[in-house]
Amino acid sequence: MGMAFAFPTIQKGGLWLRDTEIKNAVSATDQDAQYDDKAKRLLGNKIILAHILVKTVGEFRGMNPKDVVSYIEGEPFISVVPVEPGLTNIEKEENGQRIVGMNTENAEINERLVRFDIILYVRMKDGISQVIVNLEAQKDNPTGYHILNRAVFYVSRLVSSQKERDFVNQNYNDIKRVFSIWVCMNMDENSMDYIHLTDDKLIGSCPWKGRLDLLNIVLIGISNELPEHDEKYELHCLLSTLLSMELTVDEKLEIIKTEYHVPVDDELRKDVSALCNLSQGIRDNTLVDVIMTMYENNFTLEQIAVATKKSVEEVSAVIKKCEPVLA
Repeated sequence: MGMAFAFPTIQKGGLWLRDTEIKNAVSATDQDAQYDDKAKRLLGNKIILAHILVKTVGEFRGMNPKDVVSYIEGEPFISVVPVEPGLTNIEKEENGQRIVGMNTENAEINERLVRFDIILYVRMKDGISQVIVNLEAQKDNPTGYHILNRAVFYVSRLVSSQKERDFVNQNYNDIKRVFSIWVCMNMDENSMDYIHLTDDKLIGSCPWKGRLDLLNIVLIGISNELPEHDEKYELHCLLSTLLSMELTVDEKLEIIKTEYHVPVDDELRKDVSALCNLSQGIRDNTLVDVIMTMYENNFTLEQIAVATKKSVEEVSAVIKKCEPVLA
């Protein structure tokens, strides 16, 4: 004799929430966090970073991305360096000497700290000078603040945090150039803006000494429509392909291998596969939410099936799984 199981419910704000809904919400949040992490890992791959540098840093423009990889020094810092003033650097002693470096220790402590997505040091073609590059990935244009304001804050932090790490005392001529590059998905159009300092001569023509190229912000907007693969939208196409939630692993790898001549090694394949798996999970959760919302608003199974491009049997199975059995 079969047994009917009733899902527990919790009352909140006058609404009864099923245990499955709570689990789905927690799962979705966890999947979003994992997706963000995997996306950063994928964008932090050196050959992908090289493609971005070729399109955003003047010194590398026109170069083969494969040749730019060698200019990236060490491994990129991914989601480990705090943004907050006073926490970006860490001081320690080695062999009796005080050393200041990027704070990458105890990343699990104070988990709520805001951290830079990706930071890397890049050697210039002169073999001497360096620039600091910060890459930030956004699902969309945030509504709680203006993204340019945040970018200005980040690029300023990356300059000020250099004191005692990349330059000491008042040796301000040793400040390294900084690039803060922001990739924003789900925009209305494909775009790219370069924001930097300028010198407007209001009175006279005094040749003030110093560098106007220390602060550099690049805002890259990616629309949902994949543009044609040409030189103008080459970077947009690459980023759209990598971060797409629709393309399969094999489709992504085929595009980046044939159209961008990116060597597909085990690490890159693993990162692309992990991101695609999470994308599928997020799509599945979204689909379940749509089905249940329509069902609770008295749409018929046939209407839900047409709207979600699923069979009536598949829709019915989802509802049976999520809907509590009434006693």
